[in-house]
Amino acid sequence: MSDGTGQPARRAGAAKIGPLLLEAGAVLIAGGVLALIANQLSPRGLRLSRDYFPQATGETESPSTPAAGGSRATNRVIGATNAVLARLEAHGLQPIELPRVEEFYHAPQFAQELILFVDARDDAHYQAGHIPGAYQFDHYHPENYLPAVLPACQTAQKIVVYCAGGECEDSEFAALTLHQAGVPLDRLFVYAGGFTEWAAGGRPVESGPRNSGTVRPAQP
Repeated sequence: MSDGTGQPARRAGAAKIGPLLLEAGAVLIAGGVLALIANQLSPRGLRLSRDYFPQATGETESPSTPAAGGSRATNRVIGATNAVLARLEAHGLQPIELPRVEEFYHAPQFAQELILFVDARDDAHYQAGHIPGAYQFDHYHPENYLPAVLPACQTAQKIVVYCAGGECEDSEFAALTLHQAGVPLDRLFVYAGGFTEWAAGGRPVESGPRNSGTVRPAQP
């Protein structure tokens, strides 16, 4: 029976709120755990170990530090290149630069498919233009491409994987997917400059499917 102050009603309300708060807290914790798991499994997920906002350290110039006297744009390019090289090294992948990519492209082994090029971009970008003879391997849909790409990679001596270049990481993910499918790491090379660098220099570009015959010849 209430004494007119409303104390029993307030105590009853508090007794109901307590379990509700505990239940809400449990739901929030469970949701956070599931979100973390999904983030780690997704190839586009945020990496908890990665510094997305690097700060200037004031260090002297070194191979891994942008030149102090360079422009901000140049330093950003150098910093991005160093970051890519560090990621590739951490994964055991071999970087390859444009001069050697061109050497591979013109080597007799390329015509014999002992040297392969693998384009890690999606279908729209691949069809619009790719390095002539490159296989397509969109690692987001490996089941669509592995039946054709994997046998070729298993008999090849060198495999150059590329994507758009720059900050694109699809070539790294594609190379790692191929490695997990059984391709040895020592055969895999990642061309960080990617299709953007290749096409910008007026080099041959093939459109449509692989070996379509529709090739824009090299430009002077």
